Amino acid sequence: MNFKEKIRVVMDFPEPGIRFKDITTLLKDGEAFQAAINQLAGSFKDQQIDLVVGPEARGFAVGAPVAYALGAGFIPVRKPGKLPAETIRHQYSLEYGHDALEVHKDAILPGQRVLIVDDLLATGGTTLATIALIEELGGEVAGITFMIELSYLQGRERLAGYNVVSLVSY
Repeated sequence: MNFKEKIRVVMDFPEPGIRFKDITTLLKDGEAFQAAINQLAGSFKDQQIDLVVGPEARGFAVGAPVAYALGAGFIPVRKPGKLPAETIRHQYSLEYGHDALEVHKDAILPGQRVLIVDDLLATGGTTLATIALIEELGGEVAGITFMIELSYLQGRERLAGYNVVSLVSY
């Protein structure tokens, strides 16, 4: 299936000059959504994945069904203050400022094999913060997979040493 045909490109969103890749058009197409999830999960079906981690918010929409397909648990990674139990936090730099992500302190046990699933790889900042959280809890990042990779932003280079798989690349 040609997944690029299912992804809408919105010009000048959220600001002029940006060509936003909108996966909602893929998500609403049952056949395309199922094929995308099956392909993302299929790349890791023989990797003995214990947990899938999905960063807020589109990582939930993609990560939870991948976890289901793999028979793995799902762990949400959220913005600060959104999780109810004790958390650990990783702060990271953005182009203009800082952001942070949190995960429950008991979400991942040492040695568990974790797959990170998100909708988009841009510069890799969110993914690096997610890796830091997983590794702080003793988890092993078994792989990282995305629906879309913006290769011109070189996020994959920042993830050197990890198994990175993308459905489509721009």
